[in-house]
This record gives sequence, C-alpha cells and structure tokens, in this order.
Amino acid sequence: MTAPAPPTGGAVPPPLRLVGVSKWFGDVVAVSDVSCTIGPGVTALLGPNGAGKSTVLRLLCGLTPPSRGEVQIFGADPRADLGLFGLLGLVPQQESVFESQRALEFVRLAAVLQGVEQADAAARRALAVVDLDPALRRRVGTFSKGMRQRVKVAAALVHDPAIVVLDEPLTGLDPRQRLAMIALLQRLGREGRCVLASSHVLDEVERFGSRVLVIARGRLVAEGDFHAIRALMDDRPHRIRVRTDDPRAVATGLLAAGAAVGVRLDGGAVVVDTDDVTAFRRAVAPVARAAGARLEEVAPLDDDLESVFRYLVGER
Repeated sequence: MTAPAPPTGGAVPPPLRLVGVSKWFGDVVAVSDVSCTIGPGVTALLGPNGAGKSTVLRLLCGLTPPSRGEVQIFGADPRADLGLFGLLGLVPQQESVFESQRALEFVRLAAVLQGVEQADAAARRALAVVDLDPALRRRVGTFSKGMRQRVKVAAALVHDPAIVVLDEPLTGLDPRQRLAMIALLQRLGREGRCVLASSHVLDEVERFGSRVLVIARGRLVAEGDFHAIRALMDDRPHRIRVRTDDPRAVATGLLAAGAAVGVRLDGGAVVVDTDDVTAFRRAVAPVARAAGARLEEVAPLDDDLESVFRYLVGER
C-alpha cells in the first residue's frame, strides 16, 4: 500500500488541526479549548478512560461538530467539504461490523462505499495487510474480539487513506497480534501517512515510538516526544506503601536516608511520598535491614494514569 498524494498547490496545510476547539453536551463539557496540529507519522492520543479521547477523534473526523473553534483536514472543514472523508480511514472503538457478513464481504463493502475501483482486489489486499485470510468462510459475528478489530482496520485501509484514525486499536488483540498491529501503524507512518491512535495504556504508547498528545478531563495538558512526556510523568512525586513488621522504624530510616519527602503510618504499613523513586528503591531494603525489620510488601499506590493526569493538571 502506498500513501495517496496530499493536496497540491502552494504550501500544503497539516493533515489534522484543532484550533480552540470545545465540545459540550448540555451541561457536560467533553473537550475544552483544545488546539493542536497533527502531521505525518504516528501520533498517540493518551489519556485515561473518560478523558475525552473519543470525542476528540470524532471531532477530527467531522463526525460531530465543535461547539466552539475550528476543525481542519488539510486546511478545510470536514463538515463543509464531504470529499475530505475519502482521505480518512477510521477505526472506531465500537464493534461496528455487520455480523452476518464474511470478512471479505464487509471490507469489500467499505471499498465500494469509498468508490474504490476493483473493490474485491482492494479488499483482499487490505485483509492480507492485517493477516486475515480473504477466503475465510466464517461470519464476522463468530470472530474473536481481536479478529473483529483487524477486520475494522482492514476496512479503514481499503481505500489507501492519507489519514488513519484509530480509537484504542490494540483492544482485544493477543500479544502476537499487538506486535503486528504496532508494526503496521509504524509502517503506515513511515509511508508518510498521518496516523493518530488513542490509548489509555502508557506502555502501548511507548511501543508506538511516537509523538504524544496527553489529554485529561477534556483538556490537552501536555504534548511532545514520548520520552519527554515519560520524563515529565516520572518527575512527579510518587506514593508507595511499605508493609513491614516495624513500620515506625522503617519510616524513620527512610526519612533519615533522604529516600522520602513524607511518611504516614497506616496500621502495619508506611505510606511513603518520594520524588526520587530510584533512590527509594535503593534505600528501602538496607533501611529495613538496619532497623531489624522484615519487609512484607512494597507496592506503588499511584502508578495508574489517573494519578499521573491529576498531577499534570495541577490537582496534587
């Protein structure tokens, strides 16, 4: 598959752009004043469930109008220029397949709706890209979740779109399929396409090797190279629970060693606040040994994305 040529004539606008975009449903604000530009290559939209990722993707694809602001595909409004939809390939999070059809029938229908010549051949190529056999006779309704996901990706790619938007594309895939999907997204990006994939899993985004947009509670709170975002997240204070048979002695030792900026006794545990996880990990065993205490558990309390995003938006 080769990426289609972008619009020509003068400077080419970026594939996707949001300018001061907000979206609300009644009294609920789903997206608040988001501005970003998304170019060729792979970009990840990272955020916890309910952060507004799916709404942002729907806005970018022209499926819902902004309450305020501008949405642009190659500089044009997708809701005013319906021809722009031919440049898009969308993989929604929902199970949007016709269960009574076979995979080839479903993907071929997507090709026909996009006006693709030789739709059958295009559908076979797209299924091969996602490692599905076009000759498979089973109905899509009998497929596993991972197989359905790959059928949706094939349908999104069947017309060779310049822009590919995927909402949680790794959901339901087994480890081998996940690696194959990540490799496919990376290849699409290298071909010059604009690939935007959402995820609520930090490790998935790291594997994309991509630029990252971080969204929390409908707001864009950070953007940049993954390594810069990861460093920003790792620089936040961390909270760790240490279970031990002598919590008071361990708490005192951690403070004396400079491995904690705060401690709190909680029954048979010490809840530790630290801004240097590496120093804490190095210190906790020697501190316990010196105190004659036995360590029973060392567990992070705030490694989930929700805590990361609360930190990024200033809710310490």
